[in-house]
Amino acid sequence: MFSVTRTYTLAPTRQAFRAVSTWTNVPAGPPDPILGLQADQDQRKINLGVGAYRDGDGKPYVLNSVKKAEEILRASNPDKEYLPITGLPEFTKNATKLAYGVDSAPFKANAIASTQSISGTGALRIGGAFLGRFYPHSKVIYLPVPSWGNHTPIFRDSGLEVRGYRYFDKKTVGLDFEGLKEDLQKAPERSIVLLHACAHNPTGVDPTRAQWKEISDIVKEKKLFPFFDMAYQGFASGLTDRDAFAVRLFVSEGHQIALAQSFAKNMGLYGERAGAFSLTSADTEEKSRVESQLKIVIRPMYSNPPLHGARIANTILSRPELYAEWEAEVKGMADRIISMRERLYNELTKTHKTPGEWGHIKSQIGMFSFTGLTAPQTKSLAERAHIYMTADGRISMAGLNGNNIDYFAESVSRSVKGTL
Repeated sequence: MFSVTRTYTLAPTRQAFRAVSTWTNVPAGPPDPILGLQADQDQRKINLGVGAYRDGDGKPYVLNSVKKAEEILRASNPDKEYLPITGLPEFTKNATKLAYGVDSAPFKANAIASTQSISGTGALRIGGAFLGRFYPHSKVIYLPVPSWGNHTPIFRDSGLEVRGYRYFDKKTVGLDFEGLKEDLQKAPERSIVLLHACAHNPTGVDPTRAQWKEISDIVKEKKLFPFFDMAYQGFASGLTDRDAFAVRLFVSEGHQIALAQSFAKNMGLYGERAGAFSLTSADTEEKSRVESQLKIVIRPMYSNPPLHGARIANTILSRPELYAEWEAEVKGMADRIISMRERLYNELTKTHKTPGEWGHIKSQIGMFSFTGLTAPQTKSLAERAHIYMTADGRISMAGLNGNNIDYFAESVSRSVKGTL
């Protein structure tokens, strides 16, 4: 008889795993101020943090022009092959046409270096990396204060030093134009300056056309390099040409610019991640050199961009009947948001007699509004009324509709009065 000795290895305890884990010292990061809003199953819940369009019933909205474009694509039986590093060439050409206009000198001269990107965020990241590597004069970029929360980490991770210029005046809940001009005039020559082309995020406050002209003059005088972020073309006023005014003005006045575009908002292609980055260049030869370096920047990032969203966007941009329908839908989305601004203003001022001045609700533009609510007020709205927004009082106007705006206005008014 042979005796068999069996050896049993006990499973490590949780404490043992923790003791030997490589990641023991990785701290928990703070929750994202927008995407990290707490879960809440209350039927009265209103989430005004995330900047995604919602229809009149508070539901995600897929544009009819997008549905028709997808039907056209399905009928064409497309393949699923890789795109080139800089994406779908027809899409990038039509994207630059939409932004710069057919009469733009660099567009007509075929002197715009461009690449498809992973939506607007990817466009900014490509632009930051390219400027960090090739812009010869400065590694400093000036952002408006406040700006979209992701701008700072994008540009810091691109190797640029981030500084700020005054933009929003809390006292007037409007543009601090004098502070803006003073800060840009004091910026070192040839610094990079980030400009929101329209529908400033998060404030909803845009310069007037006359103010844009003054900004252009200062940028030219100081030899600053303008980098435009245009995430909302058409979504601000409802007219794509009107919302491209600042970009086209700067180009017409001789500025070389960088531009980040997104089709997330104006085509509702949030999850498709369709965007573009472009730079105006001196001629086709310079354009070719710039695009060769853009490929080198992009290749180790993600190799090449997504295919489907670019095909959808390009189908809409390249077919006159779909383009017309899309522009009408964009105007419809913008008009619904404008109507919510008007109704909210009336509810706060006339129905509920809310203390304070609320005219900024109507004068601001685009998806977002800086309400002027304080951090304690936003906290009380979340805890007592199930209404969520960022702590600085920014709301997405697209989250309001005929079913929730009365409750929202009443709750805001009670919060301001201290009776919530």
